[in-house]
Amino acid sequence: MIALIDYGAGNLTSVRKALAYLGAPVTTPATPAELAATDGLIIPGVGNFEVTAALGPDWRAAILEQVDRQRPLLGICVGMQWLFEGSDEAPGHPGLALMPGICRLIPSDSTDHQTGDATTSEADHDPSGRLKVPHVGWNSLRMTTSSWLLDGVDEGAQVYFTHSFAAPVTADCVGATRHGIEFAAAVERDHISGVQFHPEKSSDVGLQILRNFLRRVA
Repeated sequence: MIALIDYGAGNLTSVRKALAYLGAPVTTPATPAELAATDGLIIPGVGNFEVTAALGPDWRAAILEQVDRQRPLLGICVGMQWLFEGSDEAPGHPGLALMPGICRLIPSDSTDHQTGDATTSEADHDPSGRLKVPHVGWNSLRMTTSSWLLDGVDEGAQVYFTHSFAAPVTADCVGATRHGIEFAAAVERDHISGVQFHPEKSSDVGLQILRNFLRRVA
């Protein structure tokens, strides 16, 4: 049974439909105690990082207990950012700190610091030449290492993003994307994983990623 965490900020309907299509049983726990009866957790999310404050101490403790019990966890969008230490978007609200790093705003004047050249197309910039932020739409994945989460996903596969803040590329990054700067698009550490994009909106690629998570739960 997959626990789909509802804290008032996730696209639960689309995620639930994608999981139902894959034949996965899903529950939306009303209390933290109900997590104990589930086999895996998905934390979706959209909007400002501050929305994660709705998951108070009891929810945090229950989620971390499930992680300690080796239950697979998948964070989506803001749910992935919450796996990190925090975000500049809401400095007063800490993340779960399951992965090191702080999520930061994608700068609208982003360039490739190695070459000094712009790294995005004209369509990614506004009429003044500044990078469009939020980063909304389809973009490609660059695989950074082998990964159970991205198993069967091709190099350069297109997935759907909508975000302004992004996690850093660290040792936990298994897939990166560039929008002016390079950022972590998929992360993984043992049974803990996250994606900055929306797999439920990413067609067959997104379904493959959800399928991989479900296999980990099984």
